[in-house]
Order: sequence, then structure tokens, then C-alpha cells
Amino acid sequence: MKFLPSILAAAVVVSTAAARPALDRPNVVLIYLDDSGFGDYSLNGNPVIETPHIDEMARKGVNFTQFYVTSPACSASRYSLMTGRYPMHSGFGSWVIGPGAKPHLKEEETTLAEGLKARGYATGMFGKWHMGNPNQGNKMSAAALPLAHGFDTWVGTNVSHDYGDAKLLKSDPDGSNPVPGYSEIARNLPSDIEASTSLTGRYTDAAVSFIKAHKDEPFLAYIAHNQPHLGLFVSEEFKGKSRRGLLGDVMAEIDDSVARILQTLRDEGIEKNTLVIFSSDNGPWVRFRTVEKSKYGEARMHVGYALPFRDGKGSCWEGGHRTPGIFYWPGTIGAKRELTPVSTLDVLPTLFALTGAKSPDPAVLDGRDIRSLLLEDSSAPELGEFEFYYSHSQNNLIAVRQGPWKLMVANPSQTGKDHGFKPSEQSPILFNVEEDIGERIDRAAEHPERVERMLKLLLEKRKQR
Repeated sequence: MKFLPSILAAAVVVSTAAARPALDRPNVVLIYLDDSGFGDYSLNGNPVIETPHIDEMARKGVNFTQFYVTSPACSASRYSLMTGRYPMHSGFGSWVIGPGAKPHLKEEETTLAEGLKARGYATGMFGKWHMGNPNQGNKMSAAALPLAHGFDTWVGTNVSHDYGDAKLLKSDPDGSNPVPGYSEIARNLPSDIEASTSLTGRYTDAAVSFIKAHKDEPFLAYIAHNQPHLGLFVSEEFKGKSRRGLLGDVMAEIDDSVARILQTLRDEGIEKNTLVIFSSDNGPWVRFRTVEKSKYGEARMHVGYALPFRDGKGSCWEGGHRTPGIFYWPGTIGAKRELTPVSTLDVLPTLFALTGAKSPDPAVLDGRDIRSLLLEDSSAPELGEFEFYYSHSQNNLIAVRQGPWKLMVANPSQTGKDHGFKPSEQSPILFNVEEDIGERIDRAAEHPERVERMLKLLLEKRKQR
């Protein structure tokens, strides 16, 4: 028994040796949902959807109440997250890359994963990619998929799971078919119920294993859930758990996934070395709230909420572009609701600055380093007035925000509603989206000089493709 204290002391030394100082190449966990609206969370006032673990991150971290994505659809939004650039630079040609499309993330782009990998990070992705397909022309290629863009390992779908040709792939060092470096787990996911209902749990299991395997080195874990994109799939364990039906069940399983990730960080003693970022690629697919039946069944009952904002996915109203934005890092960033508007464009430059990764030429990036909003003692410059551009279907710009003001020259919506406005370049509409979060009152006639100035900004930005 006299040797027990020395054994315990040695165990303590081993345990603490694995933990780096918080700002020494911190780990990054990036959780990105699909089509989850601002109002799909109890933290934002939903009375029947319960998300206690996501709520806890928001309470204990920095909860950005004005967090923007650049596009109201999947591929373009993910491009901006991974590159810090507006979708108009992507060359995608559209805001969504379908399973038969040839465009993909360009090799010359510097991604978040590539920058951190060059800094010595292990990089893993678990979830939907949607920036390129394995079928390039008449050959199967890996050049469009995650391992070609900085990730060491991947399990996930090439596109949204509702496509008939959606594939569930995982990285395979043996290079087995159908794609060199990948194995096919399942295809035609909508008809493969077992695979579809397993996605949230499968990604979480893989992410937990990755974190445990790399706990002694810096890592990036990008968890891109397919849910709650329609159609909704949930495992048996969470079926019927919620008072909000299938949507609530799906959100409960996602919240449990977050809980498992956070608990793994605690169990491995690396919670204080790890920044967790939580968001969604765009707002909910409100188009399907207007129909009783579609290929998604009774979709009207399953669609999420963008409230208190107008419209949702597929529109440039606030409901399409404003999503949750939570930054959680115990012991390093304090708890606060941050009113300053930021966007997914700011994620890459901020993480590169935090980790010491080599950043692309600032002239190439559209995002900003927002460390001054996260850290009390930061060398980052103070942020100027917020300037942000809203992309639409062909990744063209149709709206601009400057400070609290938002100018729109078009207002397309997948619901077919114009909400009583018919803007154009000759007759833009103007809202103060901090005073009028529902975008109800057009202020263009009151501020003609502001309209002229912001319209000029928008038209000039369009030329920068």
C-alpha cells in the first residue's frame, strides 16, 4: 500500500501531460446541421422541442443572436464555411450540387481542413459533404471528395440523403470500389431505411472514436449531420421521445449527439483545449409546410421553424440566412449573448488565427477574424461595421446588409410568396433588421441616399467573381 501514492501521482502526471494550454493549437469540433431553423431549439423559445445540451452550450459559451450563412441552400453554404469565401467564387454554378453534377470544390481553394492539417492537426469529417460527387464524367474519382481537400478520414453522404442516388461512403486505405480510397456503405438512401435511420448515430460514433484516438494531438472534427433535412429519419431509440412528433425526435437525437461529443471531451480531459462551434447550413424548408403530401409524406408536420424571422430555405429573407451560432470553449471564452452580427465566412480566418495556421491572402478571403468577440485578451483588431452579401440560386448576390440595414433587389421564395414586396434594381426595398426582425416595414423612401449607397455596394460586389 505504501506504493499507492506514487502510482496515483504518476497517473496524474500522465493525465495532465496530455492536456495542452488552451490556446496552444486548440482542438476544433465543428457541428453543422442541415436545414435547421433558428426556432427549432428550446433556447430560442420553441415550447415543445427540447435541446438541453445545445442550450447549455449557448448559456455557457458565446451565443451569437445574429449569425449568418451566405446561402439559403446546402452546397454554397458549406463552401463558405470551408473556405471563408462567398459562393460566387466557387464555380459551382448553382447553390446545390446534385448527385449527377460535375462541378466540385476546386483544388486550388484552401480549406479549413487543409490549413489545420498543415499545422499538424488530425482532421476527420463525419457527415454530409455536398461539394462534389465521386462520378466525374465517365469515371469514378476521389478528387471531388473530402480526402482530396484536407481530411484524413470521412464517413458520410456525397449529397443530401433524399436524392435517389445518394451514397453513404467511408474512407478506405485499401482503395476499394467504387471510388479509389473509399468504400460504399449504402446507396439509394431514401429506400435504405436501416442506413438512413442510423446516420446521426453513425456519425456520432465515428466522431467519438476519432476524438479518443487523437486526444493527445490537436484535431479538427467536422460533424455535418444530414438531419433535420427532409425526409426525416430517426433511430428506434429516439422514436416517440418528443412532444413535437418526428421533428422533435430528430432534434432530440441531435441533441444527444452533442451531449455525447461534449462528454467525450470531458472524459478525455481535453474539454478546456477544445473549441466547439454549432450552427446550421440554412433555414428550414418551409416550402413543404404548404403541402399535405409530397415525396416526404406529411411534410407539413415535419418542417422546422425560422421564427421569429420571415420565410426560410431558398429565400434571402432572414429566415433563410440566420441560424444558430454558438461558440463553446470552457475556461477560455465566457458566457454571453453576443448581438454583434457575424457569419460563417468568419470561421476560417478566426480558426486560422487561433491555431497559427497559415492563412490565405486576406484579399482572397471574405471573412474576418472575430477573436475580439470571443477572447477577453485578444490581439485581433476591433471589427468595423458589418457588411454582408446574400447569395441566391446561381450564387448571384441579391441583397446586402450594412450595419443594421438590409437592401434587397429581389425576394424569391420557394413558397412562391412575395410577402407583399416586389423589389428590383430600379426599386430596391430597405429594412432595419435589428429594429424590424420580421422585415415588415420598407424604409427605402425614408433613406434614398442610403439606398443609393448600398445598391452601389451590391452591384460592385457582383463584379468580383
